[in-house]
Amino acid sequence: MNEMTLAKHPNFSGVPGPVLVVVMDGVGVGKHDEADAVWLARTPNLDWLAAHTPTTTLHAHGTAVGLPSDGDMGNSEVGHNALGAGRAFDQGAKLVKLAIDSGRLFEGQSWRTAVEQVQGSGEPLHFIGLLSDGNVHSHIDHLVAMVRQCDRSGVAQVRVHALLDGRDVPETSGLIYVAQIEAVLSEISSKPDRDYRIASGGGRMTVTMDRYQADWSMVERGWQLHVRGEGRGFSSMSEAIETLRKEDPKAIDQYLSGFVIVDDEGKPVGPIEDGAAVIFFNFRGDRGIEITRAFDDDDFPFFDRRPRPDVFYAGMMQYDGDLLLPEHFLVSPPEIDRTLGEFMARAGLAQLAISETQKYGHVTYFWNGNRSGRFDEATETYIEIPSDTRPFEQRPWMKATQITDRLVDELRDNHYAHARVNYANGDMVGHTGNRQATIVAVEAVDLQLGRLRELVTEQSGALIVLADHGNADGMFERNKKTGELARNEDGSPKPKTSHTLNPVPFHVFAPDCKLTIDDQVTAPGLSNVAATILHLMGYAAPAGYDPSILR
Repeated sequence: MNEMTLAKHPNFSGVPGPVLVVVMDGVGVGKHDEADAVWLARTPNLDWLAAHTPTTTLHAHGTAVGLPSDGDMGNSEVGHNALGAGRAFDQGAKLVKLAIDSGRLFEGQSWRTAVEQVQGSGEPLHFIGLLSDGNVHSHIDHLVAMVRQCDRSGVAQVRVHALLDGRDVPETSGLIYVAQIEAVLSEISSKPDRDYRIASGGGRMTVTMDRYQADWSMVERGWQLHVRGEGRGFSSMSEAIETLRKEDPKAIDQYLSGFVIVDDEGKPVGPIEDGAAVIFFNFRGDRGIEITRAFDDDDFPFFDRRPRPDVFYAGMMQYDGDLLLPEHFLVSPPEIDRTLGEFMARAGLAQLAISETQKYGHVTYFWNGNRSGRFDEATETYIEIPSDTRPFEQRPWMKATQITDRLVDELRDNHYAHARVNYANGDMVGHTGNRQATIVAVEAVDLQLGRLRELVTEQSGALIVLADHGNADGMFERNKKTGELARNEDGSPKPKTSHTLNPVPFHVFAPDCKLTIDDQVTAPGLSNVAATILHLMGYAAPAGYDPSILR
């Protein structure tokens, strides 16, 4: 049998209608306390599913999704990779750590070219990326290792363009990471013929790290800061953060305005000029593609890059293997093959993927194993509902209703064997740290579940409801030793804007079938879902896939 051929399930013929998968992004299973916006929300449809359908929880973080350790929080990228691949592959954080620890990263052609470029030109080697240890988009340890290798390799000048996190780490923790990297840069700069400095910065949701072309102005602001050295000037990154916080005490790191570091004469210390080398050190792809295009693309209509410097540019990884972005990269990404989407396409099964802009790439690109485009134009339908550009806490319902409207119309007007939808609310609003808005976000998603349950009943299909990781289920920080809520000086709990390590819910509604959770599948995770989808469609799990959760 061809390795891309689906075999019939040995004892289940499948549901007559479509198998619909709903990913409630960022809606995990929390502690049912004041930090848990999911528990605090009114969720009659989720409650009904928990009481009346086969239900369990799934692992959605750490080694279950290919991350280095079980202390690493899951994220939407690795979560959707596991959902679509049916297996967990070693992911960016783990691959980069292994490449650094073994020295392979520094032996690679891209690293050697970057070093040789600046040694020949006398220009700095520039690093751009997210400065934290969140291990979702980047890790400060990777940056430190590369900076120290620059010193060992005789690179005279290094400039760091540091984006503040406050999203995958505590919301105002930026100064901790700034102190760490400033200490390393200062230590190296004390040596003869070494000049290592921070050159620019800003919050990750303000500059540079846009995704899915939602707001190119973010990338343009980053270009002006990092490349041109144009922006509000400060003598150090620490001064910039402290000043911006004094001006707006409610400001959190991810939304801080951009800035440049200037010398005693007020000149920027690190514009990117001809002959330089630039390394974008994030390993995750979705928020690295647009800044990569700004450096790599010859045909670029999104903003005026002039003067565009002639530099050698490399990413930590190749962020899009189909579009070959970037051309040069330090670590090869995971090779995810034989995805669920490809199996269905080869079998001629019609499939639909739909979400709003913020998560559109997750139900398409990441679900398909970091692959752009379709496997089969005739059988795959991808629909993007444009996201709002207003702050998410101001519109926590986001585009949930519009997504469902279109999804319902599509399923009623066309025959799909499988459809998948991502509701971004729990994650995107959860990242703001606003608990009340996040409660509304969860309620908005729950409302859609009621509509979809009616639709699945009407069409004799099946509905799988799950999440890709936690977020809304843990809105306050906790003391790592005691587990108690961390509190501010006034006694109020400290908001948490990062993902959680909690499991995620898993419910299966198939009104015409008698199915149960298979208790022989121990510690099920997101990678078990692909085989479960095929099971409901009447197909056996392909070789190598993690087994179905149902029996």
